[in-house]
Amino acid sequence: MQHDLDIRWDTASERNLRAVNADAVATRRDPATGKLVFAVADGIGDTSRSAEAARKAVAAAVATPVEQGAIQAMLAAQQALLFDEHDCVLVVAMPFTDRVSSGYRIAWVGDCRAYLWDDQTLHQLTSDQTVAAYLRSQLRPTTPRMEHIVTNTVRTTSTDQIGWTQVRTNGSGLLLATDGVHKVVPAIAMHRELTTAARPAQALIDAATALGGRDNASAVVIDWSAARREPPPVPRQGAAPLVHQ
Repeated sequence: MQHDLDIRWDTASERNLRAVNADAVATRRDPATGKLVFAVADGIGDTSRSAEAARKAVAAAVATPVEQGAIQAMLAAQQALLFDEHDCVLVVAMPFTDRVSSGYRIAWVGDCRAYLWDDQTLHQLTSDQTVAAYLRSQLRPTTPRMEHIVTNTVRTTSTDQIGWTQVRTNGSGLLLATDGVHKVVPAIAMHRELTTAARPAQALIDAATALGGRDNASAVVIDWSAARREPPPVPRQGAAPLVHQ
């Protein structure tokens, strides 16, 4: 677990049975505001170029000034891949506090997900942009393969296609995950790891592997409530993003 004032977070990413780890995770604290940005990407394909696209996307997303917002972070990721032949899907989260409450601003494309969680519940905030999700919305039949075919990506998206939400909470945590986690680990097991594990992101990856997951698996777990139970650490200086492949 890492700390930044009132937020504690954990990140993990594993290759599993793929040739390369084409997932990427990044975290950055905005030097102007002290606010944090988190991003998780899943490169499309199983090559080093897919992995590079995911790394470029998360690095550009978290480098975006927080006041510009999560949608602008997504567009920055798109610019980073503008002349690239490879692509990825992505979710970006910006925790915030104001005079009213705290919460998260979230943007996504594809099937990376964000979940709100606390000691009692786990609630999915994002909606998958996949062929299966589209057909279900039309009350049409789907096949398992359709769950893995995305209808929106970082390179191909437009502003009006980017998923976006803002949630206000009373200190609930946030989970960002690639499909190597959320399509393998049942919700009840995800909630158990989030609320009991010392390193919940790694525990989720381990659970995906134990359940036979073959795909790259990555997660970011943000926990405000745990941080409130501990004395705040001295924040570290520096604003370079921490990118994990």
